[in-house]
Amino acid sequence: MAEHRFSALTLAGYFSIKRWLPRWPAFATTLIAVSLLALIPAVLGQQVPTFSNATFSWSELLPPFPDFISSSTLPDFSRLFGLALALAFLATLENSAMSKTLASRSNQRVDPNQDMLALGAANLACAYLSGMPASCSLTRSALNYTSGARTGLASMWNGLCCLIGALTLGAAVAYIPRAALATLVVCVAFSLFNKRQISISLHATRSDALVFVVTLIATLMLPLHVAIFVGIGVSIVLYLRKSSRPSLVEYEFNEEGLLTEARQGGRQHPAISIVHVEGELFFGSADLFRTQIQRSCVDPNLRIIILRLKNARHLDATCAMAIEELVRLLRADGRDLIISGVVKDLYRVLKDSGLVEVVGKDNIFPASPTNPNLATRNALIRAQTILGIKDADVRIYYDPSKQPST
Repeated sequence: MAEHRFSALTLAGYFSIKRWLPRWPAFATTLIAVSLLALIPAVLGQQVPTFSNATFSWSELLPPFPDFISSSTLPDFSRLFGLALALAFLATLENSAMSKTLASRSNQRVDPNQDMLALGAANLACAYLSGMPASCSLTRSALNYTSGARTGLASMWNGLCCLIGALTLGAAVAYIPRAALATLVVCVAFSLFNKRQISISLHATRSDALVFVVTLIATLMLPLHVAIFVGIGVSIVLYLRKSSRPSLVEYEFNEEGLLTEARQGGRQHPAISIVHVEGELFFGSADLFRTQIQRSCVDPNLRIIILRLKNARHLDATCAMAIEELVRLLRADGRDLIISGVVKDLYRVLKDSGLVEVVGKDNIFPASPTNPNLATRNALIRAQTILGIKDADVRIYYDPSKQPST
C-alpha cells in the first residue's frame, strides 16, 4: 500500500507544480519532496522500497578499459554481432523519432546526417571507454526539453551535472522511493503524447491505422525494442504491398496529337500497343509487371509493344530480368519491344545490366525535357518502320514555352 500512496502523491505533486509553478523544475522538485516525505515512514519503522543498494564511485562509473579483438574474444564477437546490430538500429530509430518530435515543437529544422554522425561518434567513444550504448532517450529528451533546454549543449551540461552529482551526492539516491521515480518516468512519457498526431495516424489511411494499432499492442505486450521492430516490419510490408502494383495503361495519339488513353473500340494501329508504365519497378512488382505485359501479348494482331517508362521509377535487377525475358519471348514469336521515355537513371540501369544490347540502341528512345511525348512519337515511327509502313509520321502537340533558353 505504501507504494500506491507514494505513486498517488508523486502524481499529484508533479501535475500541481506543472500547473501552478510552471517555471519550477517539476521533475526534480517532486522527486526531492517525495524523497523527504519517505523519511517519515522509515523513521516509524515502515518499509519503503528505495534504491538503497545503489552506489557510485569512480571504479564503477569508469570500468577497466575493454580488451581489443583477440583469439579469446572472437567467439564473443560472433555471438554479440546480431545484438549489436539491433542496438545500433534501435538507437538510430530513437534518435530520428525524438529529434523530429522536438523539432516540430520548437519549430527547428532537423539535420539527420549531422545527428547520425554525432550518434556514431558517441557510440564509438562509448565502445572503447566501456560506456553504455548511446541513443536519444525518449523520456530524458522530453524531460530536458520541458525543463527549458533549447540547444544541444543542454544534454552535455545535463550529463556533466549528473556525473558531478553522482560522485558527490550519489549516496542520496538510496532515499529515493522506487514508486516515485517510476511514476515520474510515466508522467514524462505521457507528455510525449500528441493527440493530433494520433488522430491523423488513425484516420489518414488504413495502413497508417494498422501500423499504429499493431505497434501499440506490441508495446504493451512485448519489450520496447521488439515492439519497435514489429511496427517497422508491418510498415515495410504494407509499403512494399502498396508499391508493388505499378499502373500499366494502354495509350495512343489522338487526332490533336496528344497522348491519351486508348479507346475501348480498338487501337489506332492494331499491330502496335503503347503501354504507359507508372510506379515502382523493383523486385516486389516484377511478377505483376511481367504478368500484365504478357496479358497484353495475347492479342494475335499485336506485333510491337512500346513500353513508355517516363514515369517508371527505381528499376532494379529483378524487373530488368523481366524485361529481358519479355524481349526474348516476343522475338521468339516474331514480335519486338521498343522502350520510350527513358530518363538518365533508368538508362544507366539498362546499360549496366546489358539490356541496351538486348533491346537494341535503335529501340530505346530517351525522354525529351522539352516535350514529354516526343520519345513516344519517335518510338511509334520506329515501330511503323519495322512493320514496313511507308511514309510513317505522327504529329504531336508541341508547347514552345517549354523550349529551354540558349
